[in-house]
Amino acid sequence: MSISSIRRDYQLESLLETHVDQNPFNQFSTWWKEALSAEIDEVNAMALSTVMPNGMPSSRIVLLKGYDETGFVFFTNYNSHKGEALLHHPFASLLFFWKELERQVRIQGRCEKISPEESDEYYYSRPLGSRLGAWASPQSQIIKDREVLEAKAQELNVRYADGIVPRPPHWGGYRVVPDSIEFWQGRSSRLHDRLLYSKADTTWTIARLAP
Repeated sequence: MSISSIRRDYQLESLLETHVDQNPFNQFSTWWKEALSAEIDEVNAMALSTVMPNGMPSSRIVLLKGYDETGFVFFTNYNSHKGEALLHHPFASLLFFWKELERQVRIQGRCEKISPEESDEYYYSRPLGSRLGAWASPQSQIIKDREVLEAKAQELNVRYADGIVPRPPHWGGYRVVPDSIEFWQGRSSRLHDRLLYSKADTTWTIARLAP
């Protein structure tokens, strides 16, 4: 089969202005609950796109760890490539693709660090191995081989044998504060539904985009 012949016709649902909530966070909650009910694997996986200091775009998959009307939260090493990018260009795009429901959600806005207290709360809820991993990995830096990581992890296991592992100062959360959220529902013949919520001051407006 050639790559160009791979296609799928979307027919599950529609997305109409009369059927959505006027508040995009409420609409996201509706779709989020339906995605959970569909038992989508890695339902909280999202593509995070940032812009490097040299202007080059960069994307990777991260995990959503919380959201409310202040924004969408993920965690990482602040010294990573994404941390460096956000230091110079504090804006980001998030993309969820829930193929089982033939849906996408695209979120764009300013990205800011969350409070140390919020980062602590999540960090100390993580499994021990993940807490040690935050110390062991110099994320995005070039290393000689995997043995570097394994040796560091072994050293940390000895150092923190009591299981009390403090949060690294270089590790914590970011919140993407959206000024636009787009909901995409696949439709037949590529005539997809796209509803864009845009924020002006404190008011959200809804517009339909051509597919």
